[in-house]
Amino acid sequence: MFDSVLVANRGEIAVRVFRTLRRLGVRAVAVHTDADALSRHVREADEALRVPSYLDIEAVLAAARDSGASAVHPGYGFLAENAEFARACGAAGLVFVGPPAEAIEAMGDKIRAKRTVAAAGVPVVPGRDEPGLTDAELQAAALEIGLPVLLKPSAGGGGKGMRLVRDAADLPEAIASARREARGSFGDDTLLAERFVENPRHIEIQIFADAHGNALHLGERECSLQRRHQKIIEEAPSPLLDAAARDRMGTAAVAAARAVGYAGAGTVEYIVSADRPDEFFFMEMNTRLQVEHPVTELVTGLDLVELQLRAAAGEPLPLTQDDVRLAGHSIEARVYAEDPARGFLPTGGRVLALAEPAGARVDSGLDVGTEIGGSYDPMLAKVIVHGADRAEALHRLDRALASYTLLGVPTNVAFLRSLLRHPPVVAGDLDTGLVERAVDDLVSGAAVPPEVLAAAALERMRALETGDDPWDIPDGWRPGAHAWAPWIITPSGGEPVEVRVQGRAGAALVAVGGGPPVPAALNGPFTLTYAGRTTSFTAARDGHVLWLGRDGHAWALGEHVRAEAGAASAGTGDGVLRSPMPGTVLAVKAAEGDRVSAGQPLVVVEAMKMEHAVTAPLSGVVAKLPVRAGAQVALDAVLAVIEEE
Repeated sequence: MFDSVLVANRGEIAVRVFRTLRRLGVRAVAVHTDADALSRHVREADEALRVPSYLDIEAVLAAARDSGASAVHPGYGFLAENAEFARACGAAGLVFVGPPAEAIEAMGDKIRAKRTVAAAGVPVVPGRDEPGLTDAELQAAALEIGLPVLLKPSAGGGGKGMRLVRDAADLPEAIASARREARGSFGDDTLLAERFVENPRHIEIQIFADAHGNALHLGERECSLQRRHQKIIEEAPSPLLDAAARDRMGTAAVAAARAVGYAGAGTVEYIVSADRPDEFFFMEMNTRLQVEHPVTELVTGLDLVELQLRAAAGEPLPLTQDDVRLAGHSIEARVYAEDPARGFLPTGGRVLALAEPAGARVDSGLDVGTEIGGSYDPMLAKVIVHGADRAEALHRLDRALASYTLLGVPTNVAFLRSLLRHPPVVAGDLDTGLVERAVDDLVSGAAVPPEVLAAAALERMRALETGDDPWDIPDGWRPGAHAWAPWIITPSGGEPVEVRVQGRAGAALVAVGGGPPVPAALNGPFTLTYAGRTTSFTAARDGHVLWLGRDGHAWALGEHVRAEAGAASAGTGDGVLRSPMPGTVLAVKAAEGDRVSAGQPLVVVEAMKMEHAVTAPLSGVVAKLPVRAGAQVALDAVLAVIEEE
């Protein structure tokens, strides 16, 4: 085993690899950029060295040499599937904890990978994958294969450049747009065409191989719950497969690995029709550890990172295929920094409060104080559970997410809970299009519950109450009665709401948004009694924004301004454009004094490689424009103010 290993990654995967290194008594070395200097993975390492970028091969290798590391674990993302990096590690006298560079290259090109595994007898999706197909040849190939077809870039994944075509008339534009996106994302616009499998399920096989000719599989993972080709929830085993299907798919996956001289951890991904589960087709092979590897660990009892390290150290696999046993059921949910109510736009901010669930495994790189920006992948953490069967695992994951609290950064936790309780998910009737079809039903409404708004108003009242003297209480007290104290509360991304309070925080009547008065009281750290029901919240304040969390939900309630008596919320902020996500201003399409029309794009904001045009909410004149191209903006930062003429 190695004495010291450098982890060429960040966040939750770096922290997860460190956990195994500590257990094995191996010294853990981290790298970090300036932005990550105070990150959790830096603090948990035995030593950490600065690099200008996680993609800077020379800088990462220099850090490994300077730290005395003898091996480099790439995690996933960044350089994990970079054959040049694997070769550079070897040239520098470092062991790359991954497969040979030749195997990475063979499986990194989708066209070459399909041909390689097909020659080994692995089923592949019918299609055309000759390099250099012209637009006309692609059109002809699509018609020959039979619509619907899926156009895919040869050079990359993640859903970029993929186009589903059902009508022949749409082929020319689909090919052109797929090429543009592939060229922009990967620098290569080579496309292939495949038959589109109806009601597809995404099922993958975890394989391991060593340098002594041994190879085996550790069963499958079901990854069909996706949105925009990005996985959300994964589980093992799949509710679709029986033992015979698992054996056939696993045997084929091992054959694919042997075909390229594989060593280490890898995942062979298949597409399976929900209507014909006996048929499976090779999609691609990921030559690294997968994000969803914990579910395999929980059903097999194996530490996959340890197996990676031992294989890289030249040790033979410690088990055979006959030794592999799957026990119970495991499910993982990915926590993303995104706002489902805003079309899943990336979010960001500073972690103000964090409570991770007991009784569940949480792989995370977060701490209170962690800054989440737009430079890296929006996945923050993974919550993983194990149960005796699938029903028990689903229930445990729902309860774990209900007790997961993260304040300061909007996340998808509440959406995950809705997805887990969706009837087809409960029944195991999955396919890769399920989430997109059901997303409108799954995304909770933008309206903030009235009791949350009431709690925010009472929190402001309590903060200003200084004693028992009625003249010190901000409630308009007068002999014989309490007057109504009006507050304007603006939920993030929502409209201002007037909340009127009569009395003190510990005993009051509260009227939310013109509704009837309701008895309410705020006691203890943050326990609310509202209309006869008592609820406890997790709370954190960031300047003028109060964050409240409960049951997996988190609400940002901004700028609690006490209103003048009789003030109305209508019109408040009507002409204010706010950034829908933290990021960089790419373009400003107006100037102060310009007349603009409702719906006219004014500012373009980019975060995590996603562009969003922010449009004028009404027609008028640009009164304020405080941002410029290149500026960094926070979530809900004011981009412009429009005044009606």
